[in-house]
Amino acid sequence: MSPPVLIGYFDTEEKILDATRAARQAGYAVHDVYTPYAVHGMDEAMGLKPSRITYVCFGAGLLGCTLALSLELYTSVVSWPLNVGGKPFNSLPAFIPVAFELTVLFAGLITVAAFLARSRLFPGSQRLTLPGVTDDRFALVLGAREGQQGHEAAEGMLRRHGAVEMSWKEVPS
Repeated sequence: MSPPVLIGYFDTEEKILDATRAARQAGYAVHDVYTPYAVHGMDEAMGLKPSRITYVCFGAGLLGCTLALSLELYTSVVSWPLNVGGKPFNSLPAFIPVAFELTVLFAGLITVAAFLARSRLFPGSQRLTLPGVTDDRFALVLGAREGQQGHEAAEGMLRRHGAVEMSWKEVPS
């Protein structure tokens, strides 16, 4: 088992933003923040870097479009050319609907797969679950320093920033 984490519960988004900023300034490891809705400025308060999932989505869409156009060009020009009313074999306007559909399909599926892999949300993985954070509570999960003094300092810091409840939990590995 990994060392226990301190979970502080808050009742407003302003309090949890302040506590997150204060925890980072004090040098605590912020494991995660659970909120019932997206809180503006939380990424910055947690010190998270901008997500690179947009690049994954763009690359996956580009791959889907390239594969669709390649398949259509190969089948209609090289493998099975058909003379349909004197139209050219490589008619790009006829290829657009299929290319668009495969662009969207690849971008969507590969982006979801990349998100699940990056977040380690595999079937059977153990996650820290906290009651009430999907309803009306905000939770800040801190990795406190070792020793009784470190634990008391972390609890005092959360109390000063408006924590309404605190608990210690083991994080599943």
